[in-house]
Amino acid sequence: MNAFKMVTLVALPILSLAVQPVFSQVTKIVIRAKAKDAKFIGTGIGGAYVIVRNNTTGEILDQGYTTGTSGDTELIMNTPIARAVRLTDDNTAKFEAQLTISEPIFVDVEVIAPINRKAASVKATTQFWAIPGKHILGDGIILDIPGYILDINYPTTHQTIAITSLPQGSLKAKVHLVMMCGCVINKGGIWDADDIEVKGLLRRDGKILAEFPFEITDEDNVFEGTLPLTEKGSFELLVYAFDEKTGNSGIDKVSFVIN
Repeated sequence: MNAFKMVTLVALPILSLAVQPVFSQVTKIVIRAKAKDAKFIGTGIGGAYVIVRNNTTGEILDQGYTTGTSGDTELIMNTPIARAVRLTDDNTAKFEAQLTISEPIFVDVEVIAPINRKAASVKATTQFWAIPGKHILGDGIILDIPGYILDINYPTTHQTIAITSLPQGSLKAKVHLVMMCGCVINKGGIWDADDIEVKGLLRRDGKILAEFPFEITDEDNVFEGTLPLTEKGSFELLVYAFDEKTGNSGIDKVSFVIN
């Protein structure tokens, strides 16, 4: 075998290796859901559901729940935010997506939170380039989730209430209100009940009969209002919560019967 052939035979495998495509790499992306004006949405409230898709093909690259704690209250709520300072620690709720990719991919991220509370769930989305082997860790990608979780505790859906049981033609209604992360709302707290307008609308046959305020009670998260009721019939109670400073809002409604 002459020298030329020998060099060629040696060079071919090297050339072949040089043109091989880069192998797929697992790329880690931390994704978190944070309640607006509050903390992170984690295990305690049921978590957020995260879906990561290839923007071009629609293929789901990874999906799952955020798990962990809601985070450090002092750090998140009371410490001025400075560049490159983390808001989270190793225990703060997150979903770590693992994308097996061989080239940069433009991805869509969809977060639904809190996933266990369908009536209050909000969908937030974002997009970014995922690059093979370039992990996004630390605080990761944080999506803001606005709103409140509001539940009417009394009256309950389709409850029948005797008109004779109503003192002086009124009914005490109760609602339960928390931040989207499950954080406590009370009087004078970090999430101060006095900053939140909670109001009820009593309706019948689509017409508003009365509007009335709800006030915080001695129990955390529980507000109470007095419904004026002097007639029998079917009614609808709609209650909303609204914070003018943050724009957070929540709503619930029930139908009930006075008999």
